[in-house]
Amino acid sequence: MQIVVTGGTGFIGRPLCTSLCQEGHRVTLLTRRIETQWPCASIVTAVEWNGREGGAWEHCLDGTDVIINLAGAPIADGRWTDARKELLIESRVLSTRVLIEALSRCPSRPRALINASGIGYYGASDDRLLDEGAARGQGFLSYLSFLWEAEALRAAELGVRVVMLRTGMVLEQDGGALPKMLLPFRFFAGGPIMPGTQWVSWIHRRDHIGLIHWMLANPNVSGPVNAVAPEAVTMNQFCDAIGRVLHRPSWLPVPGFALQAALGELGTLMTTGQRVTPAKALSHGYVFQYPKLEPALRAILTKG
Repeated sequence: MQIVVTGGTGFIGRPLCTSLCQEGHRVTLLTRRIETQWPCASIVTAVEWNGREGGAWEHCLDGTDVIINLAGAPIADGRWTDARKELLIESRVLSTRVLIEALSRCPSRPRALINASGIGYYGASDDRLLDEGAARGQGFLSYLSFLWEAEALRAAELGVRVVMLRTGMVLEQDGGALPKMLLPFRFFAGGPIMPGTQWVSWIHRRDHIGLIHWMLANPNVSGPVNAVAPEAVTMNQFCDAIGRVLHRPSWLPVPGFALQAALGELGTLMTTGQRVTPAKALSHGYVFQYPKLEPALRAILTKG
């Protein structure tokens, strides 16, 4: 396929582009900065855009099969001040709006748009198991996800299949939340973020990328898809599993009030959670490489 990717130089986008090329797809990367020193630089076509306005980059959409839109400023890179919230919204909603407007002018439109989103859509929840039919929740992340998805869904009015990839905590050792969580364990001071009973819906990065490949191959999949493993765990269980894999104790809990004092509203990412199930992926036949947490952590932390 001919595939256009935005946000292709990040924690998920970079290995995704590599895997797409390895599968024989032709990848065009819309990026704010042209890089040459990365694995697919010789076979990915990089086209510069700023995510804010149309321009010469629009020609690469014509005749493309699929757009994978991952663009957006990192959620956890700073306190959620009003300015930071504005950046998080603009970097997702505006860039998606610009894409859709470009699609409306495209003579030969892509068949599908796979658009990133997050399980924050569901808001903080109790022990209920949430599938893709669950209602939108409360809070900033829910609002952000709602706005982002609403913008992406405008592509459906143009006859484009739209998939919203509602992603949980993506696990790998070179980015995301996991390396930050591992650090205290390596100094024998690890433990759960309190209260410990909050749910963690996670996914190995290989399965996250695997789901995207699966969506490319399954044109009957549309709408929201929960990108999480089948086994959600509590924060206590998550940290106990880290301790077993690293052969370290999990004994020193992190008080929720301390986290919120340090991070403000951003701290709610770790002190609250959602128990999410990948119902649509399972019912449509996706087979997870890592359905359970401890084998996933072992695969990540015992490489080499």
